[in-house]
Amino acid sequence: MYRTEELLHALNVRDLTDPAQGPHALQLLVDDLTNVLHNPLIVRHHPVVPVEHNYELLGYPADAVTRDARYTRYVSETCMLRSHTSAMIPPALRHATPDVTLVCPGVVYRRDTVDRLHTGTPHQLDVWRVSTEEEPLDELIHRVVTTLLPGKRYRTVDAEHPYTTHGKQIDVEHDGERVEIGECGRAARHVLKHHPHGLAMGLGLDRILMLRKEIPDIRLLRNEDPRIAVQMLDLAPYRPISKHPAAIRDVSIMADEHDDVETLGDRIRALVPEDVVEEIEILGETRTEQLPGHVRERLNALPGQKNVLIRVTMRAPERTLTDRETNEIRDRLLQGLRATAP
Repeated sequence: MYRTEELLHALNVRDLTDPAQGPHALQLLVDDLTNVLHNPLIVRHHPVVPVEHNYELLGYPADAVTRDARYTRYVSETCMLRSHTSAMIPPALRHATPDVTLVCPGVVYRRDTVDRLHTGTPHQLDVWRVSTEEEPLDELIHRVVTTLLPGKRYRTVDAEHPYTTHGKQIDVEHDGERVEIGECGRAARHVLKHHPHGLAMGLGLDRILMLRKEIPDIRLLRNEDPRIAVQMLDLAPYRPISKHPAAIRDVSIMADEHDDVETLGDRIRALVPEDVVEEIEILGETRTEQLPGHVRERLNALPGQKNVLIRVTMRAPERTLTDRETNEIRDRLLQGLRATAP
């Protein structure tokens, strides 16, 4: 469960989609899309939600791996920080009219890898079309992609989601690669309840903005350097400031045998400002019983643990980090990760 100070820290993260918290280009994406949807209704809820809104009412099975406390930020036995904006849909559907498009933007809370494309507090946008007659899913997909990413080619591939039938994944072409930007499908009957028909779509707003503006690093979306922050107020292509060199440090710790790059990344984010760590990579893992005896003794390795060698790449977007700074970060990680090891 989250400690009080951890919860307060999470809730103090600015929601870049919310105009009440200051302007940002993510809001322009939401506005552009809202303007082309039929009968749109913006929905915003508090990020602490009942667990049943995030999982049960959307059709997630009781044994879904995503429910594990390693990946879900539980506040209590019955409440959590939402892991997707789809958590706003069940209560919104209870009050929805028979002909409405629910638009639910907001920040969500994940335990995720640390690199230039991922963050523990990404922004998502759910778009659910509720209607009295069945409407074409392909038409909604086309309208969304061409509005948010004009000129981009896209494709859909079959995918399964707990809250849809005939599910699809949406990929766009970018620099010769296919990049997933969202998922969709026909809203499942167990979610719609008394509504006759519906289309469901969930989008990754951060990634869409990065593609739209050619932003190379997700940390730039929140960067406070004036040269960067001013560029996060429009949808014009991003103009890079001078490139600063990366600093690489390797740390070796004992961790629980079930720890992975997501859970370790979450602990690293709690120890070091996220705008400094560009990426973490696990170089190697060795279970306690595979370590030589003298190494087990030196590391105080216990059964059920593993030795993990982690490569930490650090780069501040707006300046060059000094050796002293990077060594201090390395030492802080070593001390902090060892202190939180099982």
